[in-house]
Amino acid sequence: MIRTTLPLLALATVAACATPREQCIRDANRGLAPLDRLIATTQGNINRGFGLAEVQDVRVLRTTCEGTNEDGSTFRFPCEETETFTRQEPVSINIAEERTKLAQLQQRRAEQGQAAQQRIQQCVAIHPE
Repeated sequence: MIRTTLPLLALATVAACATPREQCIRDANRGLAPLDRLIATTQGNINRGFGLAEVQDVRVLRTTCEGTNEDGSTFRFPCEETETFTRQEPVSINIAEERTKLAQLQQRRAEQGQAAQQRIQQCVAIHPE
């Protein structure tokens, strides 16, 4: 929980300090990052020749827990803790379909990149520094 909270807190702090122009430009570019990640993933799949699927595994750990009696004294007892972790597992892909998907993603990225540039120009016009 702390690992995800700290970056979000830092991002919120930076966003709060951004000028209206910077906020507008950030908003204009917001749709490009997910496309860039999808393009990188698809290109990686093509380069490797296989995809990667996330698989969650559950492991039960036997450990010793501590309790408190009514009189305030502590006692130990055997207990189990459940741990969940994620790993990546190779999966087969159709390379031809991945190449088609990559071309479509790159086309969408180009279109959205042009639209983002137009929105950025509007941001600069609306919020001169």
